Amino acid sequence: MRIRNISVGGKAFQGVEISLPEAPLVLALGRRGYLMCGYLNLEAADKFRGTCAVVRGVSSVEDILRGKVSAVSRRAKRLGVRVGMRGAQAIKKFL
Repeated sequence: MRIRNISVGGKAFQGVEISLPEAPLVLALGRRGYLMCGYLNLEAADKFRGTCAVVRGVSSVEDILRGKVSAVSRRAKRLGVRVGMRGAQAIKKFL
């Protein structure tokens, strides 16, 4: 497992990369929400009132920031996160 402090637009968040046998699990954790890779389940996040967005096809924190959001939880939509925006734009909404 690799945990790093990252900065976007002068604001800090944590990036997490976990090497699993099938594919890496990648997260970018902000104060108000998080980006997650396609390995995790958006329906479960909504059930537990998670504020998150999915960026698929990533293997690193850098990838999740460059990639495009493919799905958004109900609570993240209220913060202005939208499908198609870059991960770096979305994480700013979660900081």
